[in-house]
Amino acid sequence: MFAVIKTGGKQFRVAANDKITIAKLEGNPGDTVAFGNVLLLTDGDKTTLDAKALSEITVAAEIVEQARGEKVIAFKKRRRQNSKRKRGFRAELTVVRITDILTGGKQPEMKKGAVAADVVAEKAAKPAKVAKAAKAEAADEAEKPKKAAAKKAPAKKAAKDEASEA
Repeated sequence: MFAVIKTGGKQFRVAANDKITIAKLEGNPGDTVAFGNVLLLTDGDKTTLDAKALSEITVAAEIVEQARGEKVIAFKKRRRQNSKRKRGFRAELTVVRITDILTGGKQPEMKKGAVAADVVAEKAAKPAKVAKAAKAEAADEAEKPKKAAAKKAPAKKAAKDEASEA
């Protein structure tokens, strides 16, 4: 059984236990990711292209590592102008191992790596503390009586014009 999935603007033919290198996905090694954008499914002699049937298919994968691609150099030169430009670029990539192709609307068990679970727990605790502090400040401001807006002094030019008229 194999499927064709779309991720990162590219299409990949995948089967169980395949390792593929795709555009960067958020997550740590050991995390489980699910690809819901399945374009084709072949199981033996049966091929599925129906959009309604494909919407119930999910491909589960595990992140193996986060990596960077080879450096690509873009060199531009304009002849006889003493003008040149050299730029380099390294793509951020994620290596994933396809664990299973799930049919019938089943969803994969989403698990986090051991390191990722600790980091996520810490990040979740910090915003909760910040949110509580913000609510307390808002309550204090709501209890204070509001002051009336201060009256502005008349413009100096208007005062000079009135003096010259008199």
